[in-house]
Amino acid sequence: MSARGRFLDGSTMGHVVRMTLTGATGITFVFLVDLANLFWLSQLGDPQIVAAIGYAFAVQFFSVSTGIGLMIASTVMVSKRIGMGQRGRARREATSSMLITVAFQALVAALIVIFRHKLLGLVGAQGETAELAARYLAMTVPSLTIMAVGLVGSAVLRAEGDGKRAMFVTLTSGSVSMAVDPFLIIYLDLGLDGAAIALNISRVILAIMALRFAIGTHNLLAIPRWRTIKRVFIPYFAIALPAILTQISTPFGNYLLTGVIASFGDDAVAAWAVVNRLTVVAFGGIFSLSGAIGGIYGQNFGAKQYDRLMSTFRDSLVFCAGYTVVAWILLSLSANWMIGVFGLTAEGAAVYKAFAYYGSAAFVLVGALFVSNATFNSLGKPIRSTMANWTRDGLLMLPAAWLGAAWFAAPGVVYAQALAGGLVGALAALWSWHFLRGFHSQP
Repeated sequence: MSARGRFLDGSTMGHVVRMTLTGATGITFVFLVDLANLFWLSQLGDPQIVAAIGYAFAVQFFSVSTGIGLMIASTVMVSKRIGMGQRGRARREATSSMLITVAFQALVAALIVIFRHKLLGLVGAQGETAELAARYLAMTVPSLTIMAVGLVGSAVLRAEGDGKRAMFVTLTSGSVSMAVDPFLIIYLDLGLDGAAIALNISRVILAIMALRFAIGTHNLLAIPRWRTIKRVFIPYFAIALPAILTQISTPFGNYLLTGVIASFGDDAVAAWAVVNRLTVVAFGGIFSLSGAIGGIYGQNFGAKQYDRLMSTFRDSLVFCAGYTVVAWILLSLSANWMIGVFGLTAEGAAVYKAFAYYGSAAFVLVGALFVSNATFNSLGKPIRSTMANWTRDGLLMLPAAWLGAAWFAAPGVVYAQALAGGLVGALAALWSWHFLRGFHSQP
């Protein structure tokens, strides 16, 4: 196998489309499975269960986002080594990244399980709904360590440029979950426990498939070496910590918004749970964009092909805009049907329509923030991504949600999210463009 990276030649738009669509297919299917999971739970006829999933999602979103931040760091390190032609170091650093990620996620999982009741209380969960959410977290959060193996394995495949097999990893795990969900939730009448068991099974499959391709197909994982782990620990976290902080800003913002919307009751929270699930399904391509183009940036940066960095940025923004327009049209046309499918009440229907008609359109600019995050993370300026995301989620989101709720009730929370995300996305894109212009002056 050639040591030369596959992103160093050919159309950058072709690479962006191929990597993003394969990544989107995988991640969208996983989130579609998650949405189907919510559908089967909604068939039980208990709004408390659906609301419990909404509260649990607000907490678990943090843990999954830390894993994605670590995955981004793995992609950056490995793709850069491949671009430099240092495949042996890429293999050793891939293994070290995986072991560090598993250890870190084990710590995160332990903290969430220990403090899950307090975390749920802070977000507004009460009574039986809070107990159901806490039980779900206790059953699913420990498997984050297994999921970490799958995430880093997929990151290694994307760093290599094998988007197809990275897609197969998520498609396989999602297919298993899709098959066992109705059996466990409905047929065996396990309800919320069945959903938790299905999620854990899918994470095991994710890890197995990722290891199979990373080791068996590309030989991109080496035997662990303690000295390599020590050597890469600091450089790894120099990328990973800002990336984690960047990633957890989104669940932090979601956590705050869930707290605001909780004041409108379980029906509004149930609709919010549907909106959150459908957001990641409809915009899987946008969510996968930052991970998909990280390898393109990393290989060309490692090879010092700086002219291809700007073209990658430009092509990513064009792809993002086109993808959003299609998703927005589909969401708007299907709004009433989706409201009926999930049995949303009048309060919940208003929340969902605010998202389908208005909130989803904002992803033209929200997607620009994802592209900017990938640009800064991959090119040595991860703190800039952190600053941009926390401006949105830590500075603007809560005041905007308070005002939106005061003026428009529960739907105002959706409007606030769209406004804050769109504003910061536009500013981050301008900042990234100015940053990339500087590379043209380098030899």
